[in-house]
Amino acid sequence: MNNLAEMVQTQLLAAINNDDLVLPTLPEVALSIREAAENSEISVSALSKVIGRDAALSARLIKVVNSPLLRATVEVTDLQTAITRLGINYSCNLAIGLVIEQIFHARSDVVEKKMREVWASSLEVAGISYELCRRYTQLKPDQGALAGLVHQIGVLPILIYAEEHNELLSDPVCLNYVIDQIHPVLGDKILSTWEFPEQLVKLPGQVLDLHRGSNQVDYVDVVQIARALSHATGKLQPLATLPAYQHLGLPAGTELEACDLLNARALFR
Repeated sequence: MNNLAEMVQTQLLAAINNDDLVLPTLPEVALSIREAAENSEISVSALSKVIGRDAALSARLIKVVNSPLLRATVEVTDLQTAITRLGINYSCNLAIGLVIEQIFHARSDVVEKKMREVWASSLEVAGISYELCRRYTQLKPDQGALAGLVHQIGVLPILIYAEEHNELLSDPVCLNYVIDQIHPVLGDKILSTWEFPEQLVKLPGQVLDLHRGSNQVDYVDVVQIARALSHATGKLQPLATLPAYQHLGLPAGTELEACDLLNARALFR
């Protein structure tokens, strides 16, 4: 590690420990959606009013329902039908994930490009996580998708910090090193601040530990395998040695359809 990376890492960790680092806040519409989701009696009509306050978000949800993975014989053109098709829980988690995308914006072209890369890979992992949950577990696919979307959320404050420190921006190797070292602890902190569900709140910090032990399959396992499949860019990696692979009870050999899973990213496009 070079001196710049070491200095930045020290500064960022100190800022985290002293609560001096400005963490991204969850947009108001996401808080409203989550509050609505906590009401087990909420109707499709009531939820559509909450989500409908954000026209761009409504349009994205309708687009998702009409995506190749979910498309029905008749095209969906209104929000209420979209929520009915997706279901209340899935609509809420998907909407929150899509709102989080709005945070991924930067002033400089270099940081904007990096944010787009992080978001694109998170989208792909989210789509694969959804399919893994649906096919191979009793876990909620919509929660799996949300886990995939936020597993790299800790990269955001580092990139925002980098915008104000040109020396870090001008050294991509150093920037990537700092991101790799620090984003997991920041991700845990952000999801805790956002009061995310207990099953997800420690996910960013655990997902890179490929040899972690757990008693039963969880969303960390799902995202770990989704990441491996995503990074394989369509070629199945030898995953069978990973504890997560065994937790999911995935089929041996070529039966795990990597290409089909990679197509799942269409769910969020």
